[in-house]
Formats: sequence, structure tokens, C-alpha cells
Amino acid sequence: MNHSEDSQILYSHGHVLRELGHHASAVDKYDAILTAQPRDHRAWNCRGYALESAGQCEDALVSFDRAISLQPKYAPAWQGRGIVLAKLSQYEDAIVSFNRALKFQPEDYRAWQNHGKALMGLCRYKDAIASFEQVLTLKPDSYKAWYNKAVALSCLNRYTEALTSLNNTLIIKPSCHYAWNYRGMVLSKLEQFQESLASFDKSLQVKPNNANAWYGKACSYALQSNSDRAIEHLKQAIGYSPYLCQLMAKTDPNFNRIRTDPRFQALLQDKT
Repeated sequence: MNHSEDSQILYSHGHVLRELGHHASAVDKYDAILTAQPRDHRAWNCRGYALESAGQCEDALVSFDRAISLQPKYAPAWQGRGIVLAKLSQYEDAIVSFNRALKFQPEDYRAWQNHGKALMGLCRYKDAIASFEQVLTLKPDSYKAWYNKAVALSCLNRYTEALTSLNNTLIIKPSCHYAWNYRGMVLSKLEQFQESLASFDKSLQVKPNNANAWYGKACSYALQSNSDRAIEHLKQAIGYSPYLCQLMAKTDPNFNRIRTDPRFQALLQDKT
């Protein structure tokens, strides 16, 4: 068996291991390829993605940089580099990398998606919307792009447009629990409370132990000055995610109408 056949087998093994979530073992396979073929830019790239999936961002960045040094026009490595930089909150540098990826593969909808998410990290919401619209031009059934566009629109207080995008998200993927959550939040902003509660209930049908949906229902009831129901649902949310829900509720203006209720205050006390 020659080097090429050996490498192909190792690539296949590495891919399967990555799909199964065995990222460290996948890295070992790519390392074996690189021992025999240290200038194989594809192996460096695959190694970078495996390391990124394992949360080893700094090491992943080194691998992507090595791939790019060997093949400067290799778009997947530029995109991987951008993904890692965005994870490290280095959004400006991430956007530069995504721009390079898109220069070489302008019709890669995933790169446009990641480009938009990095722009969101810089609060450049209008630019992010333009990127998500590029995704939808290339892949109209991308529920993630419709969802991300809705989040960006919501950040600009364009709630009616955000609702339309969320409706499209849910036509494509009705089981997307976090889109039902976000739809509930947007409807609360529009003071459409019955529809808001129905959206949170849809989310809970998909994922019952969903703290965000319970929290969203609590907010919706609080905005209607329904202390009993708000406190009941906030208690459920805190049961699933104590620290985060208590922290959010302490400053969340959605609870201002019930903030002085002693039962609400009691829920915010740490039980440690």
C-alpha cells in the first residue's frame, strides 16, 4: 500500500472520528498523515477543525495558519481561521479571514453565515443582516440564516420584521426550540402576549427542560402584571438553570412591575 492509499484511509478514519465527536483521536490520524506528508495542507486544515471542535483554539489557529502558508488560496483554512478567531472574540480579525475565504469561494453560504455572526459580535447589525441575506440568496432554506437575521433585526428594534424571519425559520424547522423561544420574546416586545405564551409552549413541547422558555413565559406574565403566574414560571426556570436565571432576573426590566413582590425577591436569593 502506497503513501496516497495510507493517507486516504487515515483521512477517512479522521472524518468518522470527528463525526462521532472523538476529536483527539481524529487529531492523531491527521498527525499520522503529516508525519509522512508534512506539506499536506488538507491534513493541516482537517487537524485545525478537529482541534477547534475540541476547544483547543490556539492550537487550531496554528494548524490553519500552516495550511494557509502551504496553500494561500485554500478557502476552507481561511474560514476555519475565522471561526477560531471569532470563538476567541477577535471579531475584526475573524472578518478579515472570512473575507479572504469569500474571495476564493464567494458562493460558500457557510462563510457568509460566519461572516454575519462575526459582525454581530461587533454590534454591526445592518452589515450582519446583509451577510445573512447573502446566505439566503445562496440557500433559501437555511433556517439558521433566517434565525440569525431575526436576531439582528431584533437588536435594531425591528420586531415586526424579526417576527417574519422567525416565522420563516419555523416553517423550515418546526422543531427549532430556540427559535420558538426567540419568537416568544419578540411577540412580548410587540405586546402580543397570548401568541407569545403559545410560542414558549411550543418550545417546551420540543424541549421540556428548557430554562429559556420558562423564563420567557415568566417575563410575558410579568409584563402583564400577573405576579402569581410570573413567579410560578420563574421558579421553574431557576430550577433548570439557577445561577443564570437568577442573575438575569435581578436586572431584567421585564420584571419591573413585580420587582417589589417579596416572593420575587425570595427567588433571587442564592440557595448555596
